[in-house]
Amino acid sequence: ILIRRHDTGAIVRVADLVDDADQKKRAETLHYLSTVASKDRDGVDVIIALGMAKEGFDWPFAEHALTIGYRASLTEVIQIIGRVTRDSPGKEHAQFTNLIAQPDAATDEVKVSVNNMLKAITASLLMEQVLAQNFTFKTKAGNDDANKPGELKIKGFKEPTTKRVKQIVETDLNDLKATILQDDTFAKAAAGSLDPEVTNKVLIPKIIRERYPDLDETQVEELRQQVVVDSVIKNGEVREVGDKRFIRMAEKFVNIDDLDINLIDSVNPFQRAFEIMSKSVTTSVLRIISDAITATRIEISEEEALLLWPKVQAWVKVNGRKPDVRSDDPTEKRYAETLLFLQRKKQQHLAAQRAVQMDAQS
Repeated sequence: ILIRRHDTGAIVRVADLVDDADQKKRAETLHYLSTVASKDRDGVDVIIALGMAKEGFDWPFAEHALTIGYRASLTEVIQIIGRVTRDSPGKEHAQFTNLIAQPDAATDEVKVSVNNMLKAITASLLMEQVLAQNFTFKTKAGNDDANKPGELKIKGFKEPTTKRVKQIVETDLNDLKATILQDDTFAKAAAGSLDPEVTNKVLIPKIIRERYPDLDETQVEELRQQVVVDSVIKNGEVREVGDKRFIRMAEKFVNIDDLDINLIDSVNPFQRAFEIMSKSVTTSVLRIISDAITATRIEISEEEALLLWPKVQAWVKVNGRKPDVRSDDPTEKRYAETLLFLQRKKQQHLAAQRAVQMDAQS
């Protein structure tokens, strides 16, 4: 389809792969794309497609993928991104844009809109992960153990020790990230409603165990560290000062030579993506997202409560009071929920002990 631009008068060549009423015309279009357009940069300017955009054609000159609405699967996002990241002569820029409806509290579709917004955040994060530079992560043996090109050495990092974990890291890491990012609880973590250590040490291992039930706990931990380290590093802002490189993590820049697994575990991999989104939407929209997340907050698990307990104690020591479950601060509120959960657990334990003692006496 030839369309003349109103501003420049130039002719834009549009290939329509959506309208399939005329099968002969569609076949001719596909043939044209696979022959002329695949070799000539000016053979076509725009391709409109549905499922075909994932794997149905190969157009190495494509520079911008524009999708309308959220994708049913983040694996689809990887496929669509792949349409525009093929190397070709003269291509210096590749872009992925996802158009979604902005949440509006006045409509009944606010929950759907919020979920779509969160899915868009995770899609953006996954896009960064796919396009970012790859590193090989190694255990840092000592202060003199310097990084080699393309390699990052981390104190306390557990390298894969089995062929199975190495195979997942080498061939399945992006698909595993897509699975993790599609988890509903992880979408909520994007907005900072979960503690980073809970996200990294409770949710990720749970999802890994479900996806790979054949892995033992040692293998799960090795894969967990690989996913967390890879995600945090790829979403970190790197700066070079002289002959040293620094990466921004947890609101501060850390010398790449001083990376530590405990520091990395304290960072929410979603944080940067949410910060970027926060700058591009209104305060009211952010409040709608936050309210929707709060309304569907997950029940606290014993594993999460035990992990957060030291932080609750530290919070009480600093503030001189117990956290308030009615606080507007999501962190204080979560700490209060943790405290209430542990108190209930303690009461149940004491009640069970008394019951056992009474049975013994009788």
